[in-house]
Amino acid sequence: MTNENGNSMTEKGGLTPHPLLSGLKHGLIVSCQALEGEPLFGSETMALMASAAEEGGAVAIRANTPQDIRAIKKKSRLPVIGLYKKQYPGAEAYITPTLREVREIWEAGADMVAFDATRLSRPNGETTEQFVARIRELLPEAVLVADVSTYEEGAAAMDMGVDAVSTTLSGYTPYSLQQEKPDVELVARLAALRRTPVLAEGRIWTPEQCVACLNAGAYAVVVGTAITRPQEIARRFVHAILENRQSSPFL
Repeated sequence: MTNENGNSMTEKGGLTPHPLLSGLKHGLIVSCQALEGEPLFGSETMALMASAAEEGGAVAIRANTPQDIRAIKKKSRLPVIGLYKKQYPGAEAYITPTLREVREIWEAGADMVAFDATRLSRPNGETTEQFVARIRELLPEAVLVADVSTYEEGAAAMDMGVDAVSTTLSGYTPYSLQQEKPDVELVARLAALRRTPVLAEGRIWTPEQCVACLNAGAYAVVVGTAITRPQEIARRFVHAILENRQSSPFL
């Protein structure tokens, strides 16, 4: 039995994950990204990061730009969730915002396509529903990962027939929950729908937080900064030291 998007249905009505997603269940996905101007910026470095993540037991990589995706695919055997961050005038959504970016990362070898599925404005006034429909028409075989920031956005993305929903943007839209820790409650609410695999992502700093997301129902967990951005890791240690100076009798 299938639904209108061609996904197979279980007897209880839940979606059976795409075969590519099945290999990610209860695993760690490492986001290997560096912005221009950061110390580790560059496709070669990101490929090495991906290789290290694979050696450490990661089940997939999340990567930005066609260049990085190509380099990573040459270095690692892991499936890649590809995205392409690009800002367009008058639009707020910047994670794979148009079909041009979708096509470029797909041609670069991405196994899955991640895109902004929030209610932030999109280029040319396009709605998320229209965007998903156009991707399905252009690349019907593509595995789609919807990056959301709220429960409502996640449920709506599921209605659109995406293959997975990720909590990537919780705290990164002005109307979503603002906090320093991961949004475990959002993970739990979306997972409770038992309709589409939910990836936990965003501000996951420790193994304990990772496990908490899995216990809340996450299909898999995405960790980026805490693994692949050493300058941010160092800042957290330095901040703790500076705070301790004010209270420690030994400093």
